[in-house]
Amino acid sequence: MEFWIQVIKVATALFIITDSLGNLPFYIGMTEDRSDEERSRITMTAIITGLLMMAFFVFAGSLVLDLFDLTIDDLRIAGGVLLLVISVEVLMRGRVVAGHREDIGAVPLGTPLLVGPGAITTVLVMTKLYQLPAVVLGVLICFALIWLVFHFAGIIFKVLGRNGSRIVTKIAAILIAAIAVRFIRVGIQSFLRII
Repeated sequence: MEFWIQVIKVATALFIITDSLGNLPFYIGMTEDRSDEERSRITMTAIITGLLMMAFFVFAGSLVLDLFDLTIDDLRIAGGVLLLVISVEVLMRGRVVAGHREDIGAVPLGTPLLVGPGAITTVLVMTKLYQLPAVVLGVLICFALIWLVFHFAGIIFKVLGRNGSRIVTKIAAILIAAIAVRFIRVGIQSFLRII
């Protein structure tokens, strides 16, 4: 019973941190001109990218951070800068320009929107608190839920329509920019406290 409680705790915490519901307007806006097939490929790219990132940090995260003498704050600042650039691009162009249409599934959807500093920090802490199989299963359940959220985004897109989704995208881009600034600010504040 304790094992399943750990699984539920991991899945719940990660689902909240990855904020797929909060990222849904951004997803809808970035995929508005895509066919259903392309949208499915983008979703799978985002899920696979997120899962690979999570797997990497579950099994080797602490080791790699120590090896390169990195901190979570380094990841916060890097992720913040990346998100800021993407949000400005969306505000200026109305969309993310990618060389391959599925690229937006990897960046920015898979990372840093779904798997950013918050999710990475959470999973690193979880690996220290709970059994490894419980953490792995919790991650898988979390991403199954994320897939469901994105899978049914098409219904929301149909309700919003093209103009509605563009308005939502602009609002989401402003919010993503604010989140990016927060990442950078928190990272810098942590560095200043250390100094």
